[in-house]
Amino acid sequence: MTMAQSVSDIEEIPLPERRERPVTVLHRVELAAVMALTGFFKLLGVDLASAVAGKFMRHVGPLIRPVSRKAERSLALANPDWPKSKINTVVKDIWENVARTAAEFPHLSYLREFESNGRVEMVGKEKLDAIIASDNPAILFAPHFANWELVPSILHHAGLDYSFVYRAANNPLTDEYIIKHRGRVMSRRQVPKGKRGGRALVDALKEGRSLAMLVDQKLNSGISVPFMGLPAMTAPAAARLALKYDAPLVQISLQRLKGAHFRFTVHDPLQFTPTGDVAADVEALTVKINEALEAQIRANPGQWLWFHRRWPKELY
Repeated sequence: MTMAQSVSDIEEIPLPERRERPVTVLHRVELAAVMALTGFFKLLGVDLASAVAGKFMRHVGPLIRPVSRKAERSLALANPDWPKSKINTVVKDIWENVARTAAEFPHLSYLREFESNGRVEMVGKEKLDAIIASDNPAILFAPHFANWELVPSILHHAGLDYSFVYRAANNPLTDEYIIKHRGRVMSRRQVPKGKRGGRALVDALKEGRSLAMLVDQKLNSGISVPFMGLPAMTAPAAARLALKYDAPLVQISLQRLKGAHFRFTVHDPLQFTPTGDVAADVEALTVKINEALEAQIRANPGQWLWFHRRWPKELY
């Protein structure tokens, strides 16, 4: 929120509509379970909730074989020299981090970064302040890493005027619940991934508003560029928008330090000189984005979301 915007002005910004899908009994049961867990995690407090959920799923998660098998295969593809024992240990780390992220979701508004006893250590805050003060919007990109839900919350508390892209939950009721919660602790300018939100991304940049995007997941309609040494279908939207609207591409990374404590880093903008060949420039810039993400993931592999098939299906 900028200084010129009052709370009432912000509240007038409409939230996106929930996923358009018929509501089933199973959807209602799932929502009830989500709300019950949320209430339980609220009662525990952030530290205990994060610890309990993390420890539980560290032991139970690897037993969920359809999901764990994808992570094991992805880790083996990206790290062919790793022994099975290391892969198994990292899979446990992944489950623990995901569980902690879910348990911390109700507490996002309390994970303060601008207080002396805050839980988020800031690195490069002056770079974020420069983006906030600039008339030129930036495109901030990050992976599903550590507690990725905390990233837009930090940007909100910093005072950045931005829109962020999200993937709608499959359950329309859960989707609506998450949208409303995010609207309270993050930007209300939430843009659903895909065709439904394409126009909103362009409008945001034209109106001088920055974008925050998670850019690490597979997109079948994207372009094939290397990621961790393997060809990966990758969304080119961040690179394409950056080139078209002359917006700097800035990596923002969040690292889980211990429990519900984090380090948030704002990096220097990616350096790139366009050649004038739009297709080649988009591809080259997308490669640079993937290289930046890869460096972050390889440094702390257990904090990335390895559960999706990032590479061609036939490799799995």
